[in-house]
Amino acid sequence: MKDERHVLMIFPHPDDETFSSAGTIASYIENGVPVTYACLTLGQMGRNLGNPPFATRESLPYIREKELEDAMKVIGITDLRKMGLRDKTVEFEPHEQMDDMVKTLIEETNPSVIISFYPKFAVHPDHEATAEAVVRTVGRMPKEERPRLQLVAFSNDAPDILGEPDILNDISQYKEIKLKAFEAHKSQTGPFLKQLASPEVGGETQSFLEVEPYWTYHFDN
Repeated sequence: MKDERHVLMIFPHPDDETFSSAGTIASYIENGVPVTYACLTLGQMGRNLGNPPFATRESLPYIREKELEDAMKVIGITDLRKMGLRDKTVEFEPHEQMDDMVKTLIEETNPSVIISFYPKFAVHPDHEATAEAVVRTVGRMPKEERPRLQLVAFSNDAPDILGEPDILNDISQYKEIKLKAFEAHKSQTGPFLKQLASPEVGGETQSFLEVEPYWTYHFDN
């Protein structure tokens, strides 16, 4: 962890970072590694409006932006980039523009590792479009200059096809940070928070707060 030059995290929605990487990022920050988070949208089209509802379609973008900022404070991220794309339309963004955006982020932060989604195993169309842009852009870089791609695969069949994760980060000591960051995204996370609080919770649900898995992307050239 201490050896990383800079970590660049690229996800399309507020809360993607918390679900996948809050503990890992908190660990990087604790070890003095600079972290930049590029959040592509404000999650304007999120399905949930709170539980019970406290947002409207009109207010949700502002609420989710504030929730994102609150989660950043919990995790310790000070370099948050709001990239201004619209939720559920990332897949329709021209590839050239997406790739230019990723390239600019890489040039500005010079990361040794990028955390994002794994193409074809990211479940949501916005996730997939983000993953593809990251892989395309890094793949065009000279081999010796490429940052390592430490990627999240949400699809249930990922271990069967990709094999077991290359990285299993024990985040048990950052469990409370991840839980508080998750609580910050309360418009979207109410039902899952209730599930986490249940005395019967265990297994896969509990491991969400203890381990964060990643797959390393390997280019053919």
